[in-house]
Amino acid sequence: MPIAVFLCENCQKPILDPALNRSIVDLVKREGVESWHTTATAAMLPAGATCAHCGGKEFRKETDILDVWFDSGTSWFAVAESDPDLKNAYTAFQNNEGVEVLYLEGGDQHRGWFHSSLLTSVALRGHAPYSHVSTAGWTLDEQGRAMSKSLGNGVDPVDIANRMGGEIVRLWVASVDYREDMAASENLMQRCAELYRKLRNTFRFLLGNLNGFDPVRHRVAEADLLPLDRYMLARTRDLTEKILAWYAAFEFHRVYQAVNEFAIVDLSAFYLDALKDRMYTFAPTSQARRSAQTVLWQITETLVRLVAPILTFTADEVWEHLPVVEGRPVSVHLALFPKPEEVFSEDPTKLLEEWKQIFAVRDEALRVLEESRQAKRIGKGLEAEIEIAASGDLLTLLQRHAAGLKEIINVSAVTVVEGPALQVAALPASGHKCARCWNFMPEVSNYGIWQNVCTRCHDALTQMGIDPPQPEAAP
Repeated sequence: MPIAVFLCENCQKPILDPALNRSIVDLVKREGVESWHTTATAAMLPAGATCAHCGGKEFRKETDILDVWFDSGTSWFAVAESDPDLKNAYTAFQNNEGVEVLYLEGGDQHRGWFHSSLLTSVALRGHAPYSHVSTAGWTLDEQGRAMSKSLGNGVDPVDIANRMGGEIVRLWVASVDYREDMAASENLMQRCAELYRKLRNTFRFLLGNLNGFDPVRHRVAEADLLPLDRYMLARTRDLTEKILAWYAAFEFHRVYQAVNEFAIVDLSAFYLDALKDRMYTFAPTSQARRSAQTVLWQITETLVRLVAPILTFTADEVWEHLPVVEGRPVSVHLALFPKPEEVFSEDPTKLLEEWKQIFAVRDEALRVLEESRQAKRIGKGLEAEIEIAASGDLLTLLQRHAAGLKEIINVSAVTVVEGPALQVAALPASGHKCARCWNFMPEVSNYGIWQNVCTRCHDALTQMGIDPPQPEAAP
């Protein structure tokens, strides 16, 4: 907009006259802003106007204009410092009291709103009006074309939300690097919907296996957890540290990728699968099963808080079904992000490095098992046992974890022996197949009415008080 100023032609000083300003305002109200350009200078000035500085009588209208972003560039002054609901928070930001202010717009605003806001605030307040600036790219179709009605390549987020759910739209937003131009299409939304289904099923499995678990009464101390469970807590802490850093850097696509990998690879494809024997066949109150439940609860508590900004309604739904702990907020959106040390108290670096070696041995064992399966020497994993030969530090590490190796490889037994180098052999499992847990055990026998069960399953059935099967009546 033009600056409503008259300059003295003699001394170049402006006329600062309240009466003149009021007359200009009245003129603009009557005839619009273009009247500044269409009305002669003499018609705007009071009769006999003279310069207060030099007495000059010749004047000209100022024709310079303000930056087109000046009005929005002063929004920090007109809004943040004036609105009663924002003023206190903005004052705290200006006083460096821990409040942060984010300006969010497209990349074209570096020379627009962002720039004009910076200039005006520095000029008047001596500092930037924001603590962070975040810029977004443009939304394109799968072919990299700008969306337009004429091409018919637009994606309506409201339509997607109506058909697939609002969570799918939010998940897509989190999946793209918004700082660059991003693609949106029906196919991409369908992929997000498929990932959402997997995440939801993972949460369902976690919650289902927490049935009967009270964190106050049943939680196992961190030092007493089984090695595999300690590893998963260390892995969860590592994930938490990374996700908190990515949230702070506004790198939401990396949060999406990490949660996706953790839920599908670390949990569904590995940990939750490895736990099935413990969760389904061990006695409900056994230390080993409680160890697993403790970690499943901690993982769910952690993961649901971390995904809450993205999967808004799903996170709240999961929160409602978690075991109740006194003092916990009624909604996940009132809870804070988990602190890494609350997830796992130790620095996870050493433990994670150790488990990299164990996973390398597991990978070799799975390769050998598959070769034996292809050669028809074994059938399913529980029909096999593994012998691992190793030396040095690796031997020591495997011996320390020997009791849990059968669980992570999913075989009936694992033996660790000393050898010159890593070598893995797959053999048909010895012993007899337990009719309940399907593991091949040396102590499978008949316990009264219980037929062909192992000692472990017999103890579990007895503790659960399950009635033994009754003989069929004679026809």
